[in-house]
Amino acid sequence: MRTDAELDDLLQLATAIAGASGALLREHFGAVHRVETKSSATDPVSEADRASESLLVASLRDTRPRDGLLGEEGADREGSSGLRWVLDPLDGTVNYLYGLPTWTVSVACEASGGDDWAAVVGVVHDPLRHETFRACRGRGAWIGDRPLKVNDPVPLERALVSTGFAYSPEVRADQAAVLADLLPRIRDIRRGGSAALDLCYVAAGRYDGYYETSTSRWDWAAGSLIAAEAGAVVTHVPVPGGGSGLIASGPALHDPLLRAVAS
Repeated sequence: MRTDAELDDLLQLATAIAGASGALLREHFGAVHRVETKSSATDPVSEADRASESLLVASLRDTRPRDGLLGEEGADREGSSGLRWVLDPLDGTVNYLYGLPTWTVSVACEASGGDDWAAVVGVVHDPLRHETFRACRGRGAWIGDRPLKVNDPVPLERALVSTGFAYSPEVRADQAAVLADLLPRIRDIRRGGSAALDLCYVAAGRYDGYYETSTSRWDWAAGSLIAAEAGAVVTHVPVPGGGSGLIASGPALHDPLLRAVAS
């Protein structure tokens, strides 16, 4: 168990490096970027992603050299401290490259728990809106200094739900079928393009729920802690072909949404 002082130090560091990375990205937002692709022709990685991750990694290497790293753009490092940092240096790359304003920097610190890891600190920084969402395990979640709380109770038919889609055409086809079935049963759907921010918006009551059937750990490591500490029920759902999906909402909405998405 980490002490409050240790958690405060980790949260302060996560907030600082996410802010520095966000400032770098904001400075180059709207510029032309060199772009490559990863898993498919629609899955880009830009020089901005890599520059942001380099900044995060260098900061952590200098301040926390014994901690492990897990990053979307390959910043993996084994550690010896029982802690590791999970980094999404630019969540919403497509939005960033198109000049759309929905993109974030996501930083989580996880503690080893036997066979798995659990986030103890999470920060999601939105540079363009100057909003920073933060959480410590067992101590709540905030935007700035304001505590966050999910909407609850919300019935399924009045729920505003966010989602995201995979880069694989085959997976997208399955996701479209789920969406077609769900949409008539809820208030409406939103697709922002940043899973980390979607989870924070659930925490802040800007969405009632979030689901996605294709996620990676760096997508949700910080945001799911923030949502949970704001009162959300967060469930990882196995999906066909491997991997996991994620559902987050207030307690009353969670089971109806889970049944609707999994049916």
